[in-house]
Amino acid sequence: MWKNLNFRVIIKLRNMDANEIRQKFLNFFEERGHKIAPSSSLIPDDPSVLLTTAGMQQFKKYYTGEADPIKDFGTKNTVSVQKSFRTSDIDKVGDESHLTFFEMLGNFSFGGYFKEDAIRYAYEFLKELNLEIQYVTVFGGDTSENGVPPDTESEKIWRNLGIERIEKRGREDNFWGPTGNEGPCGPTTEIYINDTEIWNIVFNEFYCNSDKTLTPLNQKGVDTGAGLERLAMVEQRKKNIFETDLFAPFLELLPKEVLDWYRRIIVDHLRASVFLLADGVRPSNKERGYVLRRLMRRTMVYEKMHKEKIQPHVFDAILHDIAHEYGEFYPELLHENKTIQEEFKKEREKFGKTVERGLRELTQIREKITARIAFNLYETYGLPFEIIKELGGEKARELTREAFDEEFRKHQEISRAGQERKFGGHGLLLDTGELKAADEQELKIVTRLHTATHLLNAALRKILGLGIEQQGSDITAERTRFDFTFPRKLTPEEIKKIEDLVNEAISRDFTVEYKEMSYEEAIKSGALHFFREKYPASVKVYSIYDTETEEIFSRELCGGPHVTHTGEIGKFKIIKEESSSAGVRRIRGIAE
Repeated sequence: MWKNLNFRVIIKLRNMDANEIRQKFLNFFEERGHKIAPSSSLIPDDPSVLLTTAGMQQFKKYYTGEADPIKDFGTKNTVSVQKSFRTSDIDKVGDESHLTFFEMLGNFSFGGYFKEDAIRYAYEFLKELNLEIQYVTVFGGDTSENGVPPDTESEKIWRNLGIERIEKRGREDNFWGPTGNEGPCGPTTEIYINDTEIWNIVFNEFYCNSDKTLTPLNQKGVDTGAGLERLAMVEQRKKNIFETDLFAPFLELLPKEVLDWYRRIIVDHLRASVFLLADGVRPSNKERGYVLRRLMRRTMVYEKMHKEKIQPHVFDAILHDIAHEYGEFYPELLHENKTIQEEFKKEREKFGKTVERGLRELTQIREKITARIAFNLYETYGLPFEIIKELGGEKARELTREAFDEEFRKHQEISRAGQERKFGGHGLLLDTGELKAADEQELKIVTRLHTATHLLNAALRKILGLGIEQQGSDITAERTRFDFTFPRKLTPEEIKKIEDLVNEAISRDFTVEYKEMSYEEAIKSGALHFFREKYPASVKVYSIYDTETEEIFSRELCGGPHVTHTGEIGKFKIIKEESSSAGVRRIRGIAE
């Protein structure tokens, strides 16, 4: 009998794992009249936000009255476990609390209940987890133009529940703004355990307009969020989130010799990448794809840095285990598991060709690393800002994310040359060309054709002889037009050889990189250039080459923009070869 009694006591006091906490939360609120809503995608329906950052985003229309919760859920109250992602914390990951991807436990009411029930539910749920509230915060009011009075009602409710320590805080801490440019908002009350904020309850009383003025909502609502990772930390009595069962099994797969800082970043970023890939995000240089590529490539840099300790199969194992550990609750991870592995492999192969050279380039820099130098390292070698800042040491001490992002923004403006600048020719400046791309879609096509034109120029010289000289080019979204010196009409066999050689360079997925150097250095390097062009003292030299053999297929002075790998071009086809003028031939080509 005593053995059985002891056994029951042990079971009762056992800490819950994250899966149990997640399910207990859903059951708790379902028993209290809430409809369980599945997590929405990390790709939000709201175009004003890049990624889903909170559980309430999928319910936004129910707070504004645009949608009817009774019709859709059969109740005014819902509960969910929401996949969430916040880009603002990427630079902070590695410490004991910050994450990119996280899970948000939330209960919501669209006119069903308000402050008293919302606070009581949170209090009762934490009691069921045997967790004692250390203190809470409430909105203390503000006196600004759009001022909101203090939340004395929440303070009174907490005191009636026996909470003695109640801190009053201002708008910055205890007033939740809208997700996006406008939307529901209101005062909040936060719950702390062991000095960790584990639950935030938002009382949506207002609608924040685009001009930031507040309008009272006809239907008040409740929006709460309890971070699963933090809740698991306090429930499992761990010192930080990475010691919980949400991370520990994956961290165990990484060698102990690797610093905790790196191991945490790797696991966080791989976990986030798995969820982004499962929801259809693909690595690119734009918007969500840029965020994903930034995460993936940062882990790959650390993999290269510790290549003697981290074998290639380790990352594959972590990706596999993440998909299977979370797959029971998020079945899309299992469904997309093969795709996740394939996408990671493709990005690793693409990035792996340049990352080692980028790391070498970074270590060889002797001067102060400015935002411009950092961006060049990113654009040429794909080195993320975080890596440059971290490995740059004292040389990168003054480098800031804001300055780096400003360089990125300026680059994007230049790359949108089709909007307001001409693109064509092979001059250094993008506005020295003859035609333009009208929009972002045309710019993508023009960029592919521009790199294809470099391949064409190189192929002409390889097939017809080194005496070929460029006489001008004109690139639009429809085609590229390239003029070159040659005394006669090309034969069909020569045209086919040139076209085949260009497509061979495309199929080999050569790396496309540039370096800035003096004009004199560029000429000495053998870079092709347009003789009629007047170049400045400092120029960009674009090289297209095989990273394995170091074979250079093309090297030219150019202002860009270009694809990063020739495989992005597609298939190149010569559609016409004709005379341009005496001794000058013209080729028109397209990328299919």
